[in-house]
Amino acid sequence: MNGEPTAEEIEALYRKLEREAEAAGYHLNPDVEFTRELVRGLLINQRRYGYPSCPCRLAAGVKEEDLDIICPCDYRDADLAEYGACYCGLYVSLAVLRGERELGAIPERRPPEEVRKRGKEAGPAAGLTGLLPYPVWRCRVCGYLCARPEPPEVCPICKARKERFERFIG
Repeated sequence: MNGEPTAEEIEALYRKLEREAEAAGYHLNPDVEFTRELVRGLLINQRRYGYPSCPCRLAAGVKEEDLDIICPCDYRDADLAEYGACYCGLYVSLAVLRGERELGAIPERRPPEEVRKRGKEAGPAAGLTGLLPYPVWRCRVCGYLCARPEPPEVCPICKARKERFERFIG
């Protein structure tokens, strides 16, 4: 299992991610060759670290420090909502998939290491209120909660659309 991922391994993970994404209301980048290269990076990181960290970010190699960048990363939904794609471009919005929106540069949303460490030292509540001062959204269909600037386009649990979310806290 060491070394370069095989074409078969890349294809198998690509198909798995594609099925999971579509089932959850997400979409993989329609540029298949680009997407397969990202999948290759995920497989390399899986072998290197034991988890599939984002292929476009430098992982610490310590799972507890990299939890926010294990694919799909914590920043995916906010990037999709604002820019039409996640940071690495693996996931895209429906508008991008349909060709109704062009992709551009996506700025790094992950806080710098010193900010992440400060948040961990202060505890989980401080991390939520100090680092991510977002409202909490609740899916009125299934009760799913998420803290972010806007609700997701599609609930990852029940697949309800964005308009079925209500501001719950904040």
